[in-house]
Amino acid sequence: MPVASMTGFGHADGEYAAFRWAWELRSVNGRGLDVRMRIPSDLSVLESTIREKTAQKFKRGNIQISLQLSRSTGGETQIKINHEALQQVLSVLAEIENQSGLAPSTASGILNIHGVVEQVEHIETEEERERRLAAILQSFETALADLFASRAAEGKRLHTVVSGQVDEIARLTSAAEGRAGNAVTLLRQRLSEQLAVLLGNTSALSEDRLAQEVALLAAKADIREEIDRLNAHVSNAQSLLIDAGPVGRKLDFLIQEFNREANTLCSKSPDTELTRIGLDLKVQIEQLREQIQNIE
Repeated sequence: MPVASMTGFGHADGEYAAFRWAWELRSVNGRGLDVRMRIPSDLSVLESTIREKTAQKFKRGNIQISLQLSRSTGGETQIKINHEALQQVLSVLAEIENQSGLAPSTASGILNIHGVVEQVEHIETEEERERRLAAILQSFETALADLFASRAAEGKRLHTVVSGQVDEIARLTSAAEGRAGNAVTLLRQRLSEQLAVLLGNTSALSEDRLAQEVALLAAKADIREEIDRLNAHVSNAQSLLIDAGPVGRKLDFLIQEFNREANTLCSKSPDTELTRIGLDLKVQIEQLREQIQNIE
């Protein structure tokens, strides 16, 4: 299973009766799992469930969750006749018409009289509310799955980049190992040259003594342990990259170990070429560190 990124986006729309909504989920890297949400206050009852479902899906990342909810009143408003008011109006109109001789009133005219016709808003029942909340949660799970797919796709790209960087660290480690084999020869040559400058020639120092000094310096400059540990770290990193589950923290720990060995290698280096390899190692390790900050 490829590594997962902590960067991604999820979206889902939904509707129920007169309600319409849209979920938006955004995720960036973080040390742990930090879920923050903006939802209408009357839906705060859903917060604990939302956090629980998010924690079941993800282990790390700063995740911003927002819900936009709207309600259309057109389909839920009912027009009703107030029959009691209508009868009173008709009675009054009949009396006026009889006494004044005026033409009878029309239905449209009666409709304009306040109180005869009423607009009644539909009141959501408890059962309807429960169904609406269930629909909202269901669409949240769709948005959550969309975010998961987005992070997985970004993780696939990250996997390719990080694998290449680990391979480059392995190559540089191998180059350092090959160069380290010449350490004794280089140290002997350097020591002989330095003695020649100080003493005019090397006759004042026996071959045995020279060999002892070279062996002492070579022991101090021996980087075989660092090479072995670097190779072990490379192997561990490669195993983690094909492991299932969140591996970001483990990779972050390995970066510290990589840096420690690369620094020691540079400090022990007996020649400029090995130092250059060590510096290239440090650059590559830093680039790897930047990439794995986004790995879950």
